[in-house]
Amino acid sequence: MAASTSTAASSEAETGLTMVTRAALEADPHAVLARHREITPLIRVDDGVVMLLRARDVQALVTDPRLRQVETEFARLRGITAGPLFDFFQQTVLLSNGEVHRRRRTPIARTFAVQVVAALRPRIRALAEALVAEQVPRGRMNLLADYASPLPARAIGLILGLPERDVPDFTRWVYAMSRALTSTWQPSDLPEAEEAARRLTDYVDDLVKQRRRAPQDDLISAMVPLIEAGDPDEAAETRMQIVSLILAGSDTTRAALAIQTGLLLTHPAQWEAVCRDEALIPGAVAEALRFEPAVGSFPRFTLSAIALDGGVLPAGALVSFSTLSAMRDPALYVDPDVFDLRRSDHPRWHMVFGGGAHRCLGEALARIELEEGLRALTTRLPDLRLDAPLTVRGSAAIRRVDEVPVSWRAPGG
Repeated sequence: MAASTSTAASSEAETGLTMVTRAALEADPHAVLARHREITPLIRVDDGVVMLLRARDVQALVTDPRLRQVETEFARLRGITAGPLFDFFQQTVLLSNGEVHRRRRTPIARTFAVQVVAALRPRIRALAEALVAEQVPRGRMNLLADYASPLPARAIGLILGLPERDVPDFTRWVYAMSRALTSTWQPSDLPEAEEAARRLTDYVDDLVKQRRRAPQDDLISAMVPLIEAGDPDEAAETRMQIVSLILAGSDTTRAALAIQTGLLLTHPAQWEAVCRDEALIPGAVAEALRFEPAVGSFPRFTLSAIALDGGVLPAGALVSFSTLSAMRDPALYVDPDVFDLRRSDHPRWHMVFGGGAHRCLGEALARIELEEGLRALTTRLPDLRLDAPLTVRGSAAIRRVDEVPVSWRAPGG
């Protein structure tokens, strides 16, 4: 214990940053972040990451040219230096910069334009209603596995042309692979994540071969000419963007849908208000994304030192823009620790989706899925009740939700 305290004190003296253990953050993230946010704009975590805590800094620096996306630094910090998981980090649009980022993002950006995605709302509503209808006779379900998981997976399947029968397989690979993007990552997770990355990449390769033989009206078919026109490295990179879409389109919205429902059920008066008035649904979605986000931070890498009010963000640092902290900052929100679906002080651009060139490509799709997912529940299951406390884990990056058991009065019950 003495050696650990000495090491932390030494590191703090050398860098000027307060050292916080990841274990302490994981145990009680909101309390730890609030305590430090009052006295400092940033902290250093014992896994090597510097966390940016205050809303004004997160908002100001998200487009600052003195920072860039992390590329492979995040993987290397976790000891991932080769293999299918490293290939993902190296080739994904999610972790790239400049011309490379534009090249990877442009072919898929039109598909996720607001107007294009808006046209999918009726189909996503039908998906949500069908999923709820399947569950109604049972009187109970695991909200996470039985509803929140298949809805976004089937929605991204609509866009990419993925067979519904494939949903259980590719979602299982996505959840294993995405552990590498969580704050709870352990080296023991690597074998399963590597195997999942390999399987998901092979799955996309098979889809591309199928579309080459028999094109369809979907995004994968539209990308086949780009894959065939490039050299092997460019072709592999283009296929990796399909992998990225399956991963990003399946995992975080799954957690967000379970979280928002759990939060509303934890606040019965607000659940009942949404059941009475569906006009409250967009506000409920926005507030749940603020209060308990499925993504607790997004990463950047500093190219030079940046002076902040009360500290200096060092050059060459792997930085975690803590939206988990910033979205509970009393400098931006009134009573930030109060869940209020009628809140009127949300910024125009919700921080949970990032900003600048790297703002979440699937923001419009995620909002529609969350709104329609909530609408189907409040319409068909207004007597829904939570059978265990909502538990969200993780202090940064993609967060995890425990099972969310719910029940209701089944027909004839």
